[in-house]
Amino acid sequence: MNRLRGKVAIVTGGAVGIGRAACERMAQEGATVIVTDLNDEGRAVAESLDASGHMAAFYRLDVSRESDVAAVFSEVQRRFGRLDVLVNNAGISGVNKPTHEVTEAEWDALMAVNVKGVFFCTKHAIGPMRASGGGSIVNLSSIYGLVGGGDVPPYHAAKGAVRLMAKNDALTYAKDRIRVNSIHPAFIWTPMVEAFAASIGDPGEVRKALDAKHPIGHVGEPDDVAWGVVYLASDEAKFVTGAELVIDGGYTAQ
Repeated sequence: MNRLRGKVAIVTGGAVGIGRAACERMAQEGATVIVTDLNDEGRAVAESLDASGHMAAFYRLDVSRESDVAAVFSEVQRRFGRLDVLVNNAGISGVNKPTHEVTEAEWDALMAVNVKGVFFCTKHAIGPMRASGGGSIVNLSSIYGLVGGGDVPPYHAAKGAVRLMAKNDALTYAKDRIRVNSIHPAFIWTPMVEAFAASIGDPGEVRKALDAKHPIGHVGEPDDVAWGVVYLASDEAKFVTGAELVIDGGYTAQ
């Protein structure tokens, strides 16, 4: 119950899915959790955590706008006095077209959130983390940052970028005792994956097909990834940086 006691954590995209689960599990382990999202459901997440006796706050945040990121991170440092953990979770799936059909606008829209958002949040976390004596940055990548799937090319490119951003930043900020790692989930049954399933066919049938892709026999749940976030955020992972935590039910072992 105290694996993250005393730590202040910002989670982007914390309203639903993996982000919400990460907020809930980190709060359960004693962290003060800052839920950020463009989706105002994030406010209900923070209020629910507060009502359960945890410390939490909500800030509406567009990670693709540096001015928004700078303002929110500055306010968090002012209000809570420190920043120990950043979970770069906010992301969108983008269009599912072959590369030659993707428009520049479609490509840029995904990169603005999935890559620039990670860049902006990491950039503005470094100062507060240095002031706190160190920290942990967790970048949510994907199995699609490790292997191809023959679909969603902008998403693949973005998740590959996030993976290498984590490795490079791990080297850059190791001297500051700031650890940077990436997590690579397979298909996790979240609203984003549900929407993806609905876009290509009957959601029930698509889920069965997705289940079959994982040697363990089923897609994952948000908590499967959230506990990985807790580990990387905690002092249990004090010797872990520049690493890839693959949580995929065996998908990439095939």
